[in-house]
Amino acid sequence: MSVPQAPKRPDSLTTWFFSYTKLRFFSRMRQFLHLKAAKKHNKLLEKVEKPVDTDIHTEANMREESDWVVILQRSVKSLHFGSWEEKEVAAEEIKKLAKEDLPRRKTMAELGVIPPLVAMVGSEVVARQRLAVQTLIELANGSFTNKTLMVEAGILSKLPENKDVLGEPTMQEFAQLLLSISSAFANSQFSLSSSRIIPFVTHILESSSSTIQTKDSCLTTLYNLSSVLDNATSLATSGVVNFLLKLSILEETSEKALAILGNLTVTLAGEKALESDPMVPERLIEIMTWEERPKCQELSAYVLMILAHRSSLQRQKMAKAGIVPVLLEVALLGSPLAQKRALKILQWFKNERQMKMGPHSGPQDGRITMGSPVNPREVDEGKKLMKTIVKQSLYKNMETITRRANGEGDSSKLKSLVISSSSKSLPY
Repeated sequence: MSVPQAPKRPDSLTTWFFSYTKLRFFSRMRQFLHLKAAKKHNKLLEKVEKPVDTDIHTEANMREESDWVVILQRSVKSLHFGSWEEKEVAAEEIKKLAKEDLPRRKTMAELGVIPPLVAMVGSEVVARQRLAVQTLIELANGSFTNKTLMVEAGILSKLPENKDVLGEPTMQEFAQLLLSISSAFANSQFSLSSSRIIPFVTHILESSSSTIQTKDSCLTTLYNLSSVLDNATSLATSGVVNFLLKLSILEETSEKALAILGNLTVTLAGEKALESDPMVPERLIEIMTWEERPKCQELSAYVLMILAHRSSLQRQKMAKAGIVPVLLEVALLGSPLAQKRALKILQWFKNERQMKMGPHSGPQDGRITMGSPVNPREVDEGKKLMKTIVKQSLYKNMETITRRANGEGDSSKLKSLVISSSSKSLPY
């Protein structure tokens, strides 16, 4: 008969591990509950404290708003009725306030601060001029209405006549102000011929002490002026074309000077000024050889294209100046836009070389040249001779271009391409 065995007691190590795990679980649960309760408490505190903070900020904003209104009222009164010293203090206060935000600048303009500041620009005291200009720059920032008010208040007639006393800082500030308000010229009624802006800007551009940044601001101002058709006519008759042609050969000012010339060329006055200038077309043809400045090439080709389209005399001058090889080079190696313009001009030269039995297919200038009667045999011989001349010219110029671009290499493929093609292969 077997004796029943007593149940085994759990090992002491197993009991300890079970107790430790249970204790650790409850400890973590307690920490989690405490953390959750703390978050709820913080949220309640935020809800309670938030109205108090809002009230504090609101009171501070109201106090600040009241302060600047008081300062502005005092400054406006001083600008209109104060002495020169009081006007200068008021202008300084307005300049500080205008830097802060756009609504304040608009409010200042509504209170009439712009006309007295414009009057200060006409002062003979340079320090007073600079302070007024600096304040107007801040007021013009971001507000087209303020810019228009400045033009209507006569800022362009208040520019200093004695420009020799202006230093570089003063010229730079005037250039910045004119650039800032130039966007309002198109929508303002003012006479460009009666204002001092053209001689003033030209003086800054000619000054040896002017920095590149100052000259760039002046050229941008002239570009904005030339974008308006009426202003472009006044600019063209003011003698600025010759000055722009001189600036166009300088790399730092070439691009904007050419862009202004492009705007002037579309007017009859601008076209005549360019045609009568002794630097045209040689200066523009030279710029078209600037391979490293594709934008200048495009703008120069644009001006030449307009002149060539309207005047057969200009096309003759261009041909004598050696434009054909340059056009061929640009048509092969220039930017897509420069290539298109160069090919268009080449097409007009090719058409003029053909027989003049009637109006040519190129640009019409309103006159039809009537030629004397010729027999068919002479016409055929002339065509053959013209094709031979064009082939030879293409071969020589392409060889020169190939050597310049790739060095001395084998040009046999290029030669066969030229010989197998004719002048009719040009797309324009």
